[in-house]
Amino acid sequence: MKRIILFIALIFLHGCTAIPERVKPVSDFDANRYLGTWYEIARLDHSFERGLTNVSANYSFNDDGTIKVINRGWSEQDQIWNEAIGKAKFVQDADVGHLKVSFFGPFYSSYVVFYLEPDYSTALVSGYNNEYFWILSRNTTIPDYKLNKYLRIAEQAGFNTESLIFPFRSAE
Repeated sequence: MKRIILFIALIFLHGCTAIPERVKPVSDFDANRYLGTWYEIARLDHSFERGLTNVSANYSFNDDGTIKVINRGWSEQDQIWNEAIGKAKFVQDADVGHLKVSFFGPFYSSYVVFYLEPDYSTALVSGYNNEYFWILSRNTTIPDYKLNKYLRIAEQAGFNTESLIFPFRSAE
């Protein structure tokens, strides 16, 4: 019985740090350059950000070498800022854009940077499956021609771009 429970736990943990089939994490990833504030240009809907606009994420190093994650968004319904603090660790190598992030104790989920502009101005990020996707930018807006480029990349990677939410556009 213990082996069955351990096997199920390993499957669950692997599934949460898995990578979608058509997604490949960036190589030559530099965490130091990735640190700082990113703004959510687009996302697929999910329960933990539902109804939030003006969403941002700030990344910094913790003393233990993990990455501190502060996600923040405006709840129009509650008229307050919602904030979640978590931590991220590299799944394997620190130069590969595949991390695992936790906001709830020992439970981690994939954070896969699969496209990154060379100047670290825009990133495309997925979770462990194609239901989790974000376009992040160092600015709250990006030109349409760049957005169209990122949407094409996301579609090729298997994401449903027709269902994207644009949290800063909806806040305007």
